[in-house]
Amino acid sequence: MGLISLDEAGGRSAACAEPVPGVLELPLVEADGRVLAEAVVAPIDLPPFANSAVDGYAVRHADLLPGAETRLPLLGRTAAGDPAGTLGHGAWRVFTGAPVPDGADLVVMQEDVSLSGDEVILPSPAKRGANLRRAGEDVARGQEVLPAGRRLRPRDLGLLAALGLERVRVRHRPRVALFSTGDELTEPGQRLRPAAIYDANRAMLRALLARAGADVVDLGILRDEPAELERHLRAAAGACDLVVTSGGVSVGETDHVKAALSACGSLDLWRVAIKPGKPIAIGEAAGTPFIGLPGNPVAVFVGFVFVARPLLARLAGTVDEAPIVFPVTAGFQHRKKPGRREFLRASLERRDDGAVIARRHPGEGAGSLASLAQSDGLLVLAEELEQLEEGSSVPFLPYVGLLG
Repeated sequence: MGLISLDEAGGRSAACAEPVPGVLELPLVEADGRVLAEAVVAPIDLPPFANSAVDGYAVRHADLLPGAETRLPLLGRTAAGDPAGTLGHGAWRVFTGAPVPDGADLVVMQEDVSLSGDEVILPSPAKRGANLRRAGEDVARGQEVLPAGRRLRPRDLGLLAALGLERVRVRHRPRVALFSTGDELTEPGQRLRPAAIYDANRAMLRALLARAGADVVDLGILRDEPAELERHLRAAAGACDLVVTSGGVSVGETDHVKAALSACGSLDLWRVAIKPGKPIAIGEAAGTPFIGLPGNPVAVFVGFVFVARPLLARLAGTVDEAPIVFPVTAGFQHRKKPGRREFLRASLERRDDGAVIARRHPGEGAGSLASLAQSDGLLVLAEELEQLEEGSSVPFLPYVGLLG
């Protein structure tokens, strides 16, 4: 198989799956990060009644003298939680969030008002509607406020709570089987035998999968034995909605994952035109979508956020939103071979003139976990680029925008 573009790989990975079936109803306190199964329609107006946006005095615009101060009698007082009064010719003391009296069409801030006995002295007229929040001006009853397929965020939950909703209908989360492959791997916490390394990829992938809204079934470390790999692939495929592995998808003599996948399913694409992360296997194991990520940790991270995440979004019943890229100034030179999209780990610093400068992390290799942990995001070098000059503009993807 030849190299395919990153955009094609992400699109084809998402296209190989259907949303996980099933809907459940959850209380709002458990719904953060879940995907809405149906659109939410506002059952009430928001705000539900006209109220004051400030501490001040509610009046009728028609009672104010044009271009001059106005003296009006103080007719009443309403605090938040009190029932609304009815305004005649005069002023009504109101506090922030309190219902404005019927008939009032503006609120004058208390800082702009003076008192003289039982009279309120108001400045020349403010704009009609000033400092007044009308019923339904934020959300009107019957309005769709959140669409089906929306991944709920804390601010969404605040909106739903303001509408009086205690529970919400969401989709089931995809169940993802995860394992690492390699005879050299050892579980963290165990004694490190000679020529072995600790399995870092699974810890990172568990967290990435959880942030992407998956329920993770951690299957541990599998040895480089073709029959064992095939057996575990079949078992995982029968119990989960997606199988994700790391390691064993390159061209070495002990890289058996592709062969095991072909024995129990199919390999649809392999080798993506990116650096790091070229050897990424996408296919199906016993009818279940499969993604095989490389063994090097940086390649695992890049492959996950650009290839695996779109597939997970599809399984979850939502759409993977393209991360926001913003330009920064390169604080270094870099030469690359054309033909692959390259991702460099970089940290940002702000100069005295306000310019944002990207400094490349010194750990350049695809195995450098420190370069991920000690940088702010990824610089994106286009396929056709050969030379990045210091001082030139370069696209930057902050990690915060890649992890949901």
